[in-house]
Amino acid sequence: MGYGKTEVALRAAFKAVMDGKQVGILVPTTVLAQQHYNTFRERLTNFPVNVAMLSRFRTHAQQAIIVKKLREGEVDIVIGT
Repeated sequence: MGYGKTEVALRAAFKAVMDGKQVGILVPTTVLAQQHYNTFRERLTNFPVNVAMLSRFRTHAQQAIIVKKLREGEVDIVIGT
């Protein structure tokens, strides 16, 4: 806690996306997934980066849309459990 792990993940993900890659971030809990999703969206709002989240908090329909967008390259960073 408080050692900068999220910051390192965010910067590494951003660099990968700027290099044309897609990034998946796995976290151990749905609460942490939501926290990371909020942080990534807030921090990357001024950049052309699309962040999505997959967890039990999403309906099956929402999950299907996110997976489709991932396949089509419309999602740059996906955070999930």
